[in-house]
Amino acid sequence: MSKAVIAILCIALLALSSCANTVRGFGQDSAQTGHAVDSATRRVLKAGAQ
Repeated sequence: MSKAVIAILCIALLALSSCANTVRGFGQDSAQTGHAVDSATRRVLKAGAQ
């Protein structure tokens, strides 16, 4: 393989690995948002029950 092909493959692998990290981070952010909404809903319902 030529050096250009190896360089392109390395760049492609770096780009794909950064996409995986972004998707994983988005999943974690979504989970945290869900927990925050759930917590807020519980507080509102608890305040309304009193």
